[in-house]
Amino acid sequence: MILPGTGRGTGEAGGGGVRQLRRPGVEIARKLRRTMTLPEALLWQRLKGAATGAKFRRQHPIGPYVVDFYCRAMALIVEVDGQIHGGGSIARDEARERFLRQNGYRIVRVLASDVLRDPDGIAASLGSLVVRPLHQPAAGPPPRSGEDQE
Repeated sequence: MILPGTGRGTGEAGGGGVRQLRRPGVEIARKLRRTMTLPEALLWQRLKGAATGAKFRRQHPIGPYVVDFYCRAMALIVEVDGQIHGGGSIARDEARERFLRQNGYRIVRVLASDVLRDPDGIAASLGSLVVRPLHQPAAGPPPRSGEDQE
C-alpha cells in the first residue's frame, strides 16, 4: 500500500511531501556556505567548534541580510572584506551596516588579504575580542577615589 504524500509513485526521490517553507535568507545562507571564498574558508577552519573560546556561526542570516560570521554571545558580526558580496552598491552596503548597528550588532571588518597572510593571527585576535571585550558593562564603573581602600 502506498501512503499519500510519501513520494512513492510520484517519481520523486527522497520522500516527496510538502517542502518546508523557510525564510529566503536561510536558503541564501545555505548556498553561501557551500560557496565560501578562500579567505572565509580559512577563517572558518579556525573559528569553528569554539576553537577560539567563543562560538561562531558562518553565513548567518540576520533580518534581510546574511553576514559572514556571527558570535551570538557578543552580538558580534565579522565581515571579510575584499571579496564580492553579490554585486552590491555602496548605498546598499551602507543601508545594511546601518540596519545591523541599529539592531544592536557590533561589526568588525577584516581584510581578505590579511586573512590570507595570517589566518591564525586574525582568528586569535577575534577570539580574544570575544572572550575579553574592551568594554565590560557588567563590571560597573571604576571605584571612586578612596572607595577601594575601605
